[in-house]
Amino acid sequence: MEKYAVIVAGGIGKRMNSDVPKQFMRLHGKPVLYYTIKAFIDAFSDINIILVFPQEHIDHGREIVDAYFNTSNILFTVGGETRFHSVKNGVSLIQSESIIFVHDGVRCLVSPQLIKYCYDSALEKGTAIPCVPLKDSIRQISETGNQACDRNNFRLIQTPQTFHSKILLPAMNNIEFKEKFTDEATVVESFGIDIHLMEGEETNIKITQPIDIFIAEQILQTKKKVKES
Repeated sequence: MEKYAVIVAGGIGKRMNSDVPKQFMRLHGKPVLYYTIKAFIDAFSDINIILVFPQEHIDHGREIVDAYFNTSNILFTVGGETRFHSVKNGVSLIQSESIIFVHDGVRCLVSPQLIKYCYDSALEKGTAIPCVPLKDSIRQISETGNQACDRNNFRLIQTPQTFHSKILLPAMNNIEFKEKFTDEATVVESFGIDIHLMEGEETNIKITQPIDIFIAEQILQTKKKVKES
């Protein structure tokens, strides 16, 4: 089965208080995006990668790929107005039956093991959405006030959201954009397909704020020590 990873790298660094987009910031001397791409290549040497950038960032993305990777299996395309439109542009390049991963470019600590787990689950179930349980208490806010909720009934959703192409491609091509489409799972669900949740990774964080860079550096350092021991 062919494999495609659509990596959406459209961050602008606003919440990072930086002029450098998140995907290009440095972690241990290398761009955030480097670690993201490498995880998929380490998981599957034959994977095809589609990088989705804003037009103004494509040249910078190409520089990273040229510096660190074999470009023969890495394609580039321009993103759209929303995540939905960016992913749609990415999957439009996929013509063959395949397993498709859709991943946040700044979720750079995803492990090859989780990627493989998602692949196996999507082969079996058609969809595979990694998630982790909540640790904190939560409350639902409404116009009349707020109320406590049972956190055991909720999950934090991660990427790579993984699908068989026979599910994702028709869903992306036949459904009009809605504001509620915050990820691919909501699109596929609107297409009438049940979503299969699977265990994610606590370390599979998304770089969104300055402290996340610090946390990511510590996680990388810990992984390096474990690997060397």
